[in-house]
Amino acid sequence: MAMIRRPEELRPPRDGDILRLLAWLSPAFPTGAYAYSHGLEWAVETGDVTDSDTLSAWLADVLAHGAGRNDAIVLRHAHRAAADPAALAGVAELAAATAPCRERRAETLGQGAAFVLAAAPWGTPTLPARVPYPVAVGAMAGWHGIDEDSAAAGYLQAVTGNLISAAVRLVPLGQSAGLAVLASLEPVVLHIAAATRDATLDDLGGCAFRSDMAAMHHETQYTRLFRS
Repeated sequence: MAMIRRPEELRPPRDGDILRLLAWLSPAFPTGAYAYSHGLEWAVETGDVTDSDTLSAWLADVLAHGAGRNDAIVLRHAHRAAADPAALAGVAELAAATAPCRERRAETLGQGAAFVLAAAPWGTPTLPARVPYPVAVGAMAGWHGIDEDSAAAGYLQAVTGNLISAAVRLVPLGQSAGLAVLASLEPVVLHIAAATRDATLDDLGGCAFRSDMAAMHHETQYTRLFRS
């Protein structure tokens, strides 16, 4: 599928744009991210994730081989399609179709809807009624002229931070240990953000099978604190 370029009529970046990106990707921004673990809750229960080292390895795989990479790709294409509602709808549909199970689909669509609602005061592009979270972030960043690379890296960092926050509560880990994991994953975040720069939508896919299985098993997990 051809890459979609951002039309010239979208305005150039302004000094305040980084403040918008920081606000939208802040843990305090009401997307409901605190309610989702992306299957991590099942991974903790089964002993796949038990400490900082196993958490770091798990999240590195999710970023490089699972949802992280796919999210960065669709975010970039949504950024480029921000002024083209038809193209943006196609990116959103494909992004939703990449969800491997019911809970993952509900996770990305729920956060996407919450993000669009919360970002309304800044003004939003024309978005589909059901929009996955990375598509919503990418479209908003593109619409407001925010640098694509910054949006991709910031999004991956925010998602990583949210999953670490879930692990701090689930394992449990101390806050300092969680921050150490976040710091250790910075090179992974930057690598995935850069590696997806020239990716097409045909490059979507992954091999983080254990993470996908965790999300599927979570649907029938007996005791649950999280929605995914």
